[in-house]
Amino acid sequence: MSFKDFKPFIIIGIFLGLVIVSVYVLSEYWPKYEEYFFELGLLGKEGKAESYFPGDNSSIYLDTQMSWLIYVHNHMGSEQEVIIKVKILNSTMEAPDDREHEPSPEPYFLEIPVSLSVDETVLVPYSWSVLDAEYQNGTVINSIIVNNEIYDMALGDNSTRFRCVFEIWVYDESFNEYVFGWYSKGEFYSASLYIWFNLNLPYSV
Repeated sequence: MSFKDFKPFIIIGIFLGLVIVSVYVLSEYWPKYEEYFFELGLLGKEGKAESYFPGDNSSIYLDTQMSWLIYVHNHMGSEQEVIIKVKILNSTMEAPDDREHEPSPEPYFLEIPVSLSVDETVLVPYSWSVLDAEYQNGTVINSIIVNNEIYDMALGDNSTRFRCVFEIWVYDESFNEYVFGWYSKGEFYSASLYIWFNLNLPYSV
């Protein structure tokens, strides 16, 4: 048999070899998603898990400026649309419960939409301060500034303790709405975080 007779078999062999090599490379180096999840975190002004408050003192005053970064990572294996719902709670208000997958029942004052491609990490700037507060049998926050926008709230507490809450809500195509959590291998998960602060007023006790 001449080379021309063997040529089709040679081409097929090379093709099959390339397919086998491609499958091996993809299996070894393509990202594997044993679990699907989001990461939600909060970083200080230096982009680290520290220095959230000036002087690392969580007791703040009116106009004390905080500069944070909301960390969101997509490990879901597909593009995702999420919303970060932001709330401020007093010391008695119910926080979100990730074990029971229940968001805080308190109203949010801010929604931050985030679009994430596969394996993308997004850092969302969150610079804020308390603009106006007063003492009325406890501390009452009347308004805050977030990223140069003013939000009114009239949130009171008989102490000076409050907390900022961040919840990740994921767009669910089957329900055509955002839900507090996501499914991975038939299990439901959710993610939230919060950070406490004390608000000091000149006339608070």
